[in-house]
Amino acid sequence: MKWLKRIVIALFSLALLGIGAIVAAYFYVLPDLPDVSTLKNVQLQTPLRIYSSDGKLISQFGEKRRIPLKLDEVPKPLLQAFIATEDTRFYEHGGIDPVGVLRAALVMLTTGEKKQGASTITMQVARNFFLTRDKTIIRKVKEIFISYHIEELLTKDEILELYVNRIYLGQRAYGVGAAAQVYFGKDVKDLTLSEMSMIAGLPKAPSTLNPITSPSRALARRNLVLMRMNEVGYISQAEYQAALQEPLIAKYHGAEIDLYAPYISEMARDYMVQKYGEEEAYTNGYNVYTTISSDIQLKAQQALRNNVYAYDERHGYRGPAAVLWTNEKLDLIEIKNELAKVASVQELNPAAVISITGQQANVITANGETKVLTWDGLKWARKFITDKRQGSVPKSAADILKVGERIWIRDNGQYLQLSQVPEVASATVSLDPQNGAIRSLVGGYSFSQSQYNRVTQAKRQLGSNIKPFIYAAALEKGFTLATLINNAPINQPDISQGTAWRPKNSPDIYGGPTRLRVGLAQSINVMSVRAMRHVGLDATIAELIKFGFDPNDLPRNESIALGSSSVTPLQVATAFNVFANGGFLIEPFYIDRVEDAYANVIEKANPTLACKPSQNVNQALVSSNPMTFGETSTLPSEPITQCFGQTGRYAPQIISEQTAFLITEALKSVIWGGGDWSHGTGWQGTAWRAAKLIKRHDIAGKTGTTNESRDTWFSGFSPIITSTFWVGFDDHGRQLGRTAWNANGEPDQITGAEAGAKTAGPGWNEFMNSVLKGTPEIISAPPEGIVSVRIDLATGKLTRKTDYTSAFEYFISGTEPKEYTSETQDENSLFIDAPADDLFQ
Repeated sequence: MKWLKRIVIALFSLALLGIGAIVAAYFYVLPDLPDVSTLKNVQLQTPLRIYSSDGKLISQFGEKRRIPLKLDEVPKPLLQAFIATEDTRFYEHGGIDPVGVLRAALVMLTTGEKKQGASTITMQVARNFFLTRDKTIIRKVKEIFISYHIEELLTKDEILELYVNRIYLGQRAYGVGAAAQVYFGKDVKDLTLSEMSMIAGLPKAPSTLNPITSPSRALARRNLVLMRMNEVGYISQAEYQAALQEPLIAKYHGAEIDLYAPYISEMARDYMVQKYGEEEAYTNGYNVYTTISSDIQLKAQQALRNNVYAYDERHGYRGPAAVLWTNEKLDLIEIKNELAKVASVQELNPAAVISITGQQANVITANGETKVLTWDGLKWARKFITDKRQGSVPKSAADILKVGERIWIRDNGQYLQLSQVPEVASATVSLDPQNGAIRSLVGGYSFSQSQYNRVTQAKRQLGSNIKPFIYAAALEKGFTLATLINNAPINQPDISQGTAWRPKNSPDIYGGPTRLRVGLAQSINVMSVRAMRHVGLDATIAELIKFGFDPNDLPRNESIALGSSSVTPLQVATAFNVFANGGFLIEPFYIDRVEDAYANVIEKANPTLACKPSQNVNQALVSSNPMTFGETSTLPSEPITQCFGQTGRYAPQIISEQTAFLITEALKSVIWGGGDWSHGTGWQGTAWRAAKLIKRHDIAGKTGTTNESRDTWFSGFSPIITSTFWVGFDDHGRQLGRTAWNANGEPDQITGAEAGAKTAGPGWNEFMNSVLKGTPEIISAPPEGIVSVRIDLATGKLTRKTDYTSAFEYFISGTEPKEYTSETQDENSLFIDAPADDLFQ
């Protein structure tokens, strides 16, 4: 009894000592214990996601990939797999499993190593939210007390939901939703039992048990998880055996991108970081819905690439990307390994030439496939000499290729084609004419090659794309579409430029007095300069500023009439939109709304709309929070209008609806030309190729080319979309060159030059043709205040003739000619708007 009493006292003392130690440990770590009540409203770190207007995922930013799920969205077998492997008694203990804690202590006492043993799911939640993974006694004590508080605060299901969403599962995947996507490219509900078991086995060691980096270890771990599920009765023996037989096929799956549009996603990312800060933007689960239409964006990207390929091939083949062997051929494995080192660029894939016969070549691709390059895919490849000169026409594949060369190939939709990474640059953007929403934006051929966004960052000389704005100013100063402007050399130089600046036409041909409509349609340089002189330099600059051009980019000399101003493609599209929507300057914007992680709208675009207050359906005063391009509204409260089925702010009307209509009519002549071809008086506009392809009369546009073809443009619109294409080199000094050849094998100095119609125009033509295909043609009725009268085409005066020498022309009411033409005209009376000494010199 004496010994028994001593044993009882000893045990009681040890118990008191243990309790005392626990109490002492609790108060020791108490100052460092976090407030676990934050778990009630925990916000899991989720990435920033960028979407198109129709809900296609464009991009995802953030270090942690996570797809938060409610517990009832997680398959029951997956939950059971975690419980069977990590914490069999999860629903029975109070957060701490005494058996597991004692086992961990025993291991440390017997081995001297600080190894973690049998942490419960609650303890893992405590560690993941509040602690580091350091294996120290103090951290373990904190983990125990935090777990106890968590169990007091949350239900078991709430704890388990936090666990399956928070646990790190390798490959930057946090939670089971992300892991299902990363390893198997599936939603979690679609996982098989084998796949669930693999994921449930990852928490122990996400790196060393990873099925991508360590497939054999991952397989063994999966089998262990299945065995535990079978042992505790979660799965039957038959299910266990069937799952064991299933091969473990896992590979890395990136974010499930539905639409590749990197330039616009980078703009949206930058906006969010600037507004919310990097940490918040990348972790708060914001969903940004842009104004980009996925369908229109894909068409813009393809049109730009096809156009760049066409330009690049016109200028010749620059040779192989590399030489893999010259004498001793590499074996198949070596060839595949060399090709695997090279990433594809857009549609271009690396390949190795293995044989050449006559007018074809056999190549091997990175996956070991042998493919044939036929003559159709090779014959374009004259040797590149300079941007203005190419070699002779090849006669055989051996004139172009050698065995052992690494080349680029692409499938052009009809056959396999020899290709090369383009050196020329390009950009395009399209806008909604009624509210300025950016529907497509492509800042370059390849984002992987260059992140420079030429739509918003590249200021390039505008060339003849400036002329519609010059003529719009002239119309508002009394000119009409029938006004005769002298198409003759200018011999009065602009002295302000310091040199005898004498602009010339391109080609250098002059036709005397010519109607304004024809001058714009045929892009006659000297007529644009004379129209600008009629308006005045200061008034012209003021007009261009109204269209949204930066005054700092506008030179104060007459070269402005020919497009010496440097502007971005976005500025150009915004300015052309004024003609498309009846005279309103609307602000381009690219973010429609921003939602938080719970789909609450926290920002909504408040665009400017192309309508007058009289067109308003439902007005109200609201706080303005527009998400325009690069800025927010400076007005705290503005009238809201509803027109065209949308809500927003009034846009300023900078030119009259009548002026916008007349310029649009002239820009249609750029495409369709005019006159009577059957009587030899027909004439083409500079963009006649657009008419041949698109074959509809509700499109208008303008070509643009700068000196020495350094920049080429095509900008135009239909009633539903405005688009600009630019092509040039990032090196401002490099010319686009010439490609046409005459009978003597020399470059043709007139037709061979790269220009807006030939270089940028085909991209615009393809884009607009694909966007408008299947949509009804919209013929705009003349607005109020426009009249139509029959004029004599030679003089611009009224005529009673109805033959090919006459045509109907539009005028702003009151500006139509009052005088009829006579059969004999004094030629000096034909010209009405230039100084006498500048008339026929």
